[in-house]
Amino acid sequence: MSRNEARLIQRAQEGDPAAFAEIYDRHQPAIYRYIFFRVDDVATAEDLTGEVFVRLMEKIDHFTSRGRPLLAWLYTIARNLITDHQRRAGQTTTLSSLPSYEQLAIGTDDLEQAAERGLVQRQLAAALTCLTEDQRQVIILRFTEGLDNVEVARTLGKSVGAVKSLQHRALATLRRVLERNGG
Repeated sequence: MSRNEARLIQRAQEGDPAAFAEIYDRHQPAIYRYIFFRVDDVATAEDLTGEVFVRLMEKIDHFTSRGRPLLAWLYTIARNLITDHQRRAGQTTTLSSLPSYEQLAIGTDDLEQAAERGLVQRQLAAALTCLTEDQRQVIILRFTEGLDNVEVARTLGKSVGAVKSLQHRALATLRRVLERNGG
């Protein structure tokens, strides 16, 4: 955790509203994307993202770094909220919410390209459901959020070697599933 982030957390723990706003501005986009890729619904993703930051405000006094960034704690809160939401809804953990054809076509001059991209993304979303939860988290953080292995390891509380292993197994599984399904 950087010195800047540590000071920001300290300010939030002291009740500084500007600190909470800065944390929100800094981390909301990543948390929203993480949730959206798991729940396949904009309204639900927005609600759960808001709940993550409500929990942050309620529990900030209990936050201790343990060498992990604040974002790791927010991902943990998000993961728990997603699990609770899916349990209540009777859903299994899925990752089918890549953008739909309609979302891809907005602002795209070439509808054929958008349709092709939509097909590939739906095939990938289906293949991602074959991964373990840890593998999915690594893939999302590495390739959706653009984190490097060290950042993913720190975020998930795993070693870099474990992250590399999870990524390798996940990519091998994705390759097999996509090849089997003609993707």
